[in-house]
Amino acid sequence: MDWELARGLGSKALFAGAGALLLFWTVSAVKLVLSARGINPLIKQFFTQVASGQVDGAYLLTTKNYRSHVNRQQFIRFLAGLQLNKYRNLKSGRPRLQDDQVMLTVKLKSDAKEELPLDFTFVKVDDAWRVDRIQKTAA
Repeated sequence: MDWELARGLGSKALFAGAGALLLFWTVSAVKLVLSARGINPLIKQFFTQVASGQVDGAYLLTTKNYRSHVNRQQFIRFLAGLQLNKYRNLKSGRPRLQDDQVMLTVKLKSDAKEELPLDFTFVKVDDAWRVDRIQKTAA
């Protein structure tokens, strides 16, 4: 009798734990999706401006913090070093939320099957997302 009672309580505890884990995961996923709204249009705008030669416009999509560490000439040299004109397609990875920042790996793909992964960090400034960091990552 005691064994059946313990087994019944154990299975209820297991289901309760699984339910709590599912609820936590769902809340975290919804929070991430709601937090990351507006980042994909920003990425599109960033690369559209770079592709059309409006480097100053792309530079202004960064935060004051970024611009205090990377001046305009360094930004232009960084972009030139990436050789972005080789790439035609862009694939966004899964956003990661940390504090008030969203990190996202973007992979640029060429017709020759080359990939260029870039790590972006975004920060919300006055209800608008801005690029706070761009870093080339190992493939």
